[in-house]
Amino acid sequence: MDIVDAPSLFGLEGRVALVTGASSGLGVTFAQGLASAGADIVLAARREDALADTRRSIESMGRRALAHQTDVTDPDQCTRLVEAALDHFGRVDILVNNAGLATAFPATREKPEDFLRVMDTNLNGAYWMAQSCGRVMQPGSSIINITSIVGYTTIGIPQAAYASSKAALVGLTRDLAVQWSGRKGIRVNGLAPGFIELGMNDESTTGPQEHRIALGRKGGASDLVGPIVFLASPASSYVTGTVLVVDGGVLTS
Repeated sequence: MDIVDAPSLFGLEGRVALVTGASSGLGVTFAQGLASAGADIVLAARREDALADTRRSIESMGRRALAHQTDVTDPDQCTRLVEAALDHFGRVDILVNNAGLATAFPATREKPEDFLRVMDTNLNGAYWMAQSCGRVMQPGSSIINITSIVGYTTIGIPQAAYASSKAALVGLTRDLAVQWSGRKGIRVNGLAPGFIELGMNDESTTGPQEHRIALGRKGGASDLVGPIVFLASPASSYVTGTVLVVDGGVLTS
């Protein structure tokens, strides 16, 4: 039997990763983590000025980066983003569907437009991006949908829209894995962070039920780099249709 070179399994040299919601919070962490493993990065978000900061941080790591203003709720903008990535880098190997919104309204007071806005970004936006990338990705590519433990459990905050969108994203992950893994060679997985002390994850920074964390602490940025690189890299070549929960043991309680 051949000896496996474990470090090389996690390398992303020659790969291009597209990260949505890359202007702040988790998106910056994911982009920098993938760049540290050797990938060049396409950065997408609605805030163009903040994207420039992320681009400079990636370039300071010695990797190439393209920043492209994009609203993932618009399918045409998703298509144009992928076209720009192909024009600039010639390929897209990894998609991290990270763009997201979170709200916290009691169910009897939530306005229809607020609920739909969250669903449109968190679920529909992920689907439009997956569609656009799925049309051009080559075998061996990886799509990673960023869901949340709130898709599995409540954490004491009224988040019907957010919880619904993240639970639906788990279902989307499974379906696309079945459709594309065998036929296209595109693996589709999810990553579900728990209480993370980092930017966008509103449910992770408020945390009224932090006592449920088996490890006894909130997570940090470094706790997410390993999981995202694993799911993006050849190290997870036999993993598809699953969601990797990174929550310090919340779901075990």
